[in-house]
Amino acid sequence: MRIEKCAFGSITIDGKTYRSDLVIYPDGTIQDNWWRKSSHILSKDDIGSLINKTPDVIVVGTGINGLMRPEKGLAEYLMERGIELVCAPNQEAINILDRLLSDPRKRIGVCFHLTC
Repeated sequence: MRIEKCAFGSITIDGKTYRSDLVIYPDGTIQDNWWRKSSHILSKDDIGSLINKTPDVIVVGTGINGLMRPEKGLAEYLMERGIELVCAPNQEAINILDRLLSDPRKRIGVCFHLTC
């Protein structure tokens, strides 16, 4: 998987441009039109289908300006299940993801909030 470009409201992955928030599962499947209960709070229910795929790490792009935040206790909830949570503004999240993808043994899940 290669993220080629990320701008306010869009992201290009492997040549395809998406214009809605999305989830990328450890097998590479992309679910676009991803909605959350609250646009700027990430809850465990918002990523339940991703948690069920048992990634080692979930990388969350919190928006171009990093305004989306995990709900209180989410990191601890995931850690109890052996899942590391990494949250960062989109460009930083992409850089982190690139480093993580260099280890083929890691099962990585990803979420991107594409606006603020």
